[in-house]
Amino acid sequence: MRFSPIAAIAAALLLAGCGGILPKPAPPPALYRLTAVDDFPAAASRSPAQLQIDAPTAEAALDTTRIALSRSPTTLDYFADAAWTDRLPVVMQARLLDSFENAHRVVAVAGGASAARGDAILTIELRHFEADYRAAGAPRWRIELTADLIAAADSKVIATRTFAGTAAAPHNDMTAIVETADRAWRGVARQLVDWAADTLARRAN
Repeated sequence: MRFSPIAAIAAALLLAGCGGILPKPAPPPALYRLTAVDDFPAAASRSPAQLQIDAPTAEAALDTTRIALSRSPTTLDYFADAAWTDRLPVVMQARLLDSFENAHRVVAVAGGASAARGDAILTIELRHFEADYRAAGAPRWRIELTADLIAAADSKVIATRTFAGTAAAPHNDMTAIVETADRAWRGVARQLVDWAADTLARRAN
């Protein structure tokens, strides 16, 4: 079977034309990260305990790389062109590890995947981590989590506390919104580190 040169040219032009019709792939989302608390006072009490920090647990809507927003108490959505650098619980665990190390208030910290075993385990249930758009204008960032300190030896709960933080974004753009999220996060992380270290120090005395 012989192919006509004219037919071949027509087919090539047709394919080229189709290429212009096909939708272009969406650009990758801008990636954002949280930061660790790094300005703890030097005179704070120190605990001899070793602390293991597990990755926070969260419902599927927050256990994702997508950055959440809420327009009502019963809805959750996501920013279209932005994402965390990893799943949010993984990012939180890493920044908590950094924050505890910066505080120098426990002998050692290790993530749940580490071979090191702690004297106590910090577990966290994440309930809220989203930009709240229920009021007009720029959002207010909302964070809420419950932390448990658990004795590694017998798995008994040493202490439980709920932490919450909010911060209002100055502008309704992604950079300002994520910087506000980081500010609210650092406030919660600071409280959590101080509470865990103080609790373990009192338990050791």
